[in-house]
Amino acid sequence: MFLKSVKLKKEQILDYSEYPFSIPFIRHMDELDVDARVTFFVGENGAGKSTLLEAIADQIGFNPAGGSTQNYKAYEVHQSESALGDYVKLSWWPKVTNGFFLRAETFYQFASHLDDTDENGYKAYGGKSLHHQSHGESFFSLFQHRFTGQAIYLLDEPEAALSPTRQLAFLTLMNDLVKQGNVQFIIATHSPILLGYPGAVIYQFDEDGIEQVEYEETEHYQITSYFLQHREKMLQDLFEEDEDEL
Repeated sequence: MFLKSVKLKKEQILDYSEYPFSIPFIRHMDELDVDARVTFFVGENGAGKSTLLEAIADQIGFNPAGGSTQNYKAYEVHQSESALGDYVKLSWWPKVTNGFFLRAETFYQFASHLDDTDENGYKAYGGKSLHHQSHGESFFSLFQHRFTGQAIYLLDEPEAALSPTRQLAFLTLMNDLVKQGNVQFIIATHSPILLGYPGAVIYQFDEDGIEQVEYEETEHYQITSYFLQHREKMLQDLFEEDEDEL
């Protein structure tokens, strides 16, 4: 495996009331083991999972706006700098820099960067402009043509453009790479489908810090499972609560 752990340089943090140090997990975390082939970060929006993933990407040398070491800072988007990057230390064995950082929210800008590079800027991504494909097709084109072995892949909400069927197809693609060895995935997600990947380590981010949990213990699984089994009752309860608030 490649990346073993992520350590916070707490001796450099002076004020926990300032962002990003005000995010609850930072106060509780010292060092996080990420030595599984597939690691998931889950939690509510604002819990810090994307912030930590972005910091890891920055320290590897990936473009914090999304991309690889080949286009590090080659393009930028608003607030693309990693707020936490300088405060984390990565432990490797061995160190690798091949890979990719996917940020779903800035993927449009990354595709534009490829088009602006030159007419062959997207040659390694299937030979077709990512802008000339649907959002989901462009994501999957990236996965199919850009993801290979001997690499680390950091994905921030890859399910954003993927239908449930495409999510299952992505799991198959990911599993093929994992079986070949020499590949590592760290994924921040809300998808109960992706979280179901067998053998993955799941870290839950919340007010109390970061805790390793089983798939069935995640809120994503529990809410989705309950909704599918008790849809009418759940919706009735939700709508009654709305009426009571009015």
